[in-house]
Formats: sequence, C-alpha cells, structure tokens
Amino acid sequence: MRILVTGGAGYIGSHTVRALIEHGLEPIVLDDLSRGHREFIPEGIKFFERSILDTEFITEVLVREKIEGVIHFAALSNIGEDSRIPLKYYSVNVGGSVSLLSAISAAGVKRIVVSSSAAVYGLAKKDVIHEEDECAPVSIYGETKLIMENCLRACSNQKYSWMALRYFNAAGAAEDGKIGEKHNPETHLIPLALKAVMGSGNPLTIFGTDHPTPDGTPIRDYVHVDDLAEAHVAAILSKESGVVNLGTGSGNSVKDVLDLIEEITGTKVPMLIGTRRAGDPPKLVASFDRAFQILKWKPRKDIRKIILSAWNWEQS
Repeated sequence: MRILVTGGAGYIGSHTVRALIEHGLEPIVLDDLSRGHREFIPEGIKFFERSILDTEFITEVLVREKIEGVIHFAALSNIGEDSRIPLKYYSVNVGGSVSLLSAISAAGVKRIVVSSSAAVYGLAKKDVIHEEDECAPVSIYGETKLIMENCLRACSNQKYSWMALRYFNAAGAAEDGKIGEKHNPETHLIPLALKAVMGSGNPLTIFGTDHPTPDGTPIRDYVHVDDLAEAHVAAILSKESGVVNLGTGSGNSVKDVLDLIEEITGTKVPMLIGTRRAGDPPKLVASFDRAFQILKWKPRKDIRKIILSAWNWEQS
C-alpha cells in the first residue's frame, strides 16, 4: 500500500514514515522543508519538496504514484506565533487542507488520516477529555485544526473515509537517536529542560507553582512520538471515520517531569519560577478509550522511556 505523507520530514511525520516502513507499507513524502528536515527522511524513500498549497502537483503525484491513502501532517503549529502571523496559519493549515482534499477528490484517493490537536478543545472543563466534549479553541492554531476537521466532514460525501487524530503532548525520540524534536524555536517542556541541563539553552521558566494540583504545577498528557506513529499506521489501515483522541488516560505534572529529568541526567535543571499564564488549565489529559476500541491502540512507552529517548537524542 502506497501512502503519501505530507509533512513527512517533520517531527511526528518522520517517525510515522519509519513506522509505515516497519509495517511493510510504502511511504512517499511531500514536505516544503520550511519546518521539516531532509535528513529525517530515510534513504531510498521517494521525496517531493513542494508546498501543500500546490494542488495540481499533488494531484499529479497521487495519480502517478498510485497513492491509496494520505497521512496529512503538513501544518504550522506554534501557539504564540499563530497570533502574530494569523493569515499564514489560515493559509497553510486551512488552505493547505483544502488543497489536499481537492487533490484527493480529483485523484480518487479513498482514505485520509489527518494530524489534529487537543488545541481544538480550548480550555477544557474536564480533567479527562473525551471526543464528544465541547470544542472551543482559544488559539488560532486550534481554530485552524477544527476548521480542517469540519472540512473533512463536509467534503467526504461517501467519496473517502477519514480520521482526525487529536493528540496532546507529543514527546520523546526514536530509540536509535537518529531523529527527534528539532524545532526552531523550541517550545516544549522536555527538550527545553534537557537543553537547559546541557547548557545549550536558557534556564527553564516554570509558569506558576500555585495551580490546584498536588504539587502546584500543571498536569499534562505526554505521549511518546513512536506510540503516535503507530496510531497513524493503524488509522490509515482502518476504514472508520471520525475523530479519535490519542492520550494516556493519566498525566504527569511539570514537577514530576523535571524530577525525573534530574534523576536520569544526574543534573539539576536550571529554572526560573514565573507567574501562571491566564487561562492555563491545571490538568489536561485525554481518554484513549475510543482509540483502543477502534484502532486497538494504547500507549506503550511511559514518561521515563519518553525522557530517556529524548535525552539520548539531545546528546547525539
């Protein structure tokens, strides 16, 4: 089965390309390399350096390469940046999705899986989030992902089946240390803390220690990127349509994560204590009940394995 992976040179996309190969599928990568990394694409994999907005070219690729399914990662995803350049986020995330859906409709592709986000839920009102909970994004990024999902629903029209995977905190790296998180700028807790430990980054800022949680720091749901990759493989092989959360059903506080980083690295994390960010939820955790029911998926790598793999990647 030949799968087009848009954004396949990015963080989660590149891990998914590896997983597809391991499962005997044939990935073909399309990425404009504005955020991705050419060296993350395995040797021998067919690669097209092109924008997701080039509908005509993508249609040609889908037809010529006899693509049977698409996994769509290509997007901008930096909350904070989205409010500074909103039109670019709408152009790439919404316009790019429309471009891709136009191409698969023209080419007759029957299956698409898209990378969505927990950001569609906004300020969640529950400790553990389920797919039927209200979507009320508070960021432009979250809004663009929700619009993308709505486009999938509106345009499927029995011509293709689709699945939108909403995940929370992707983390970790490949076990061999060859690919991992490489964002510019980096905004995620674990790589920022590890860079601070190594002296290659600034001291880590903790945004508030007065949250209504056992240790006062926010609780988040960290999922190993390899587990997310396996979910995308299961989703592209499924015929079900709809939205599916990818989480662990539990979570770890910021303090838990930092304590474990210090234990693993043997070094104190240089840090500063900042104030709570307005509207920052004390706890965000996803149920994976539907993922298990539909995809037979559940997370297999815990927070320790996430940090160990990320530490291996940062050192390499």
